Amino acid sequence: MSRIALVLPAVLLLLILALPAQNQTPKGSPYAAVPAEDAGKANPVKSTAESLAKGKKWWNIDCSMCHGDTGDGKGDVAQDTKLQIVNLTDPAALKSHTDGEIYWVIKNGHQDMPPEGPRVKGDELWDLVNYVRSLSKPKSDAAKP
Repeated sequence: MSRIALVLPAVLLLLILALPAQNQTPKGSPYAAVPAEDAGKANPVKSTAESLAKGKKWWNIDCSMCHGDTGDGKGDVAQDTKLQIVNLTDPAALKSHTDGEIYWVIKNGHQDMPPEGPRVKGDELWDLVNYVRSLSKPKSDAAKP
C-alpha cells in the first residue's frame, strides 16, 4: 500500500471532524443547546398582521419587562438587575439563527429567561417568533406615530 493510501483517509477524517466546529454557536449562547432537529423546524405560521398582533400580545405580557418594549434589551427588569440582554432591534442579532432555534429558546428559556412553553402553546409560540423577527425590520413611515 502506498503512503498516500494510508495518509489520505486520516486527512479526510480530520477535515470532516473540523467542519462542525467551524459553524458552532459560541458557548453560552442560548442557541448552543438547541438540538439539531429542533433548529431545523420551519415556522408553520405566516408572518401576517394577525400573527404579529398575537405575538405582540405575548411580548407585552411576558417579554418586554426584560427585553424592552422595542426589543432593545433595555426593559425595566433588565436595567434594575443589570442583565445584559441582546438587542433584538439589531438585524444582525438573529440573522444567523433559524426560526426553529428562536422557537426552542422561547419555549425552553435560557439562563435567567424563564421558559414560555408551559404557558404559551403551539402556534402562539410561532406568532411570538414572528414578532421577535419583526423587531429588527425597519418600520414604514405609515407605522410611525
